Amino acid sequence: MNLSDFLFSPRGRVNRAKYWLYVVVSIAIVIVLVAVATAVGMVRISQGAFPTGAIIILGIVYLILLVIGIFVGIKRLHDRDKSGWWLLVFYLVPMVLSWTSAILSRDGIGAVFALGSLAISIWAFVELGCLRGTVGPNRYGPDPLAPSA
Repeated sequence: MNLSDFLFSPRGRVNRAKYWLYVVVSIAIVIVLVAVATAVGMVRISQGAFPTGAIIILGIVYLILLVIGIFVGIKRLHDRDKSGWWLLVFYLVPMVLSWTSAILSRDGIGAVFALGSLAISIWAFVELGCLRGTVGPNRYGPDPLAPSA
């Protein structure tokens, strides 16, 4: 699998090592960009200006990493012999439950939604990052750990 297929295609399978490589590199990029944006922002704010350029660049990079992350996540689920549609459960359901928890935080019921969000997030972490993929070929392609001929 070449780099463009790895980053921009939902087809195929990705093993845990490549998945974690993407996660670590993405986190490093975001940390560096936030640090630069903060430094630029502090200078601009001290000069009486709002750092819109830095915020726009950070937003664009974040969206690019999000799209790539969706493609890598789909391929990781394919390695587990699961549909990429499971990402909706892993990404959207915890977000909705967290929002609901925040809205209902004054009531005791908000904690139930927060625990549901945490449980699904832990499930996603284990499913995507910890469990081995299907041994041998599956309906999404050959085993990425199989020796090439």
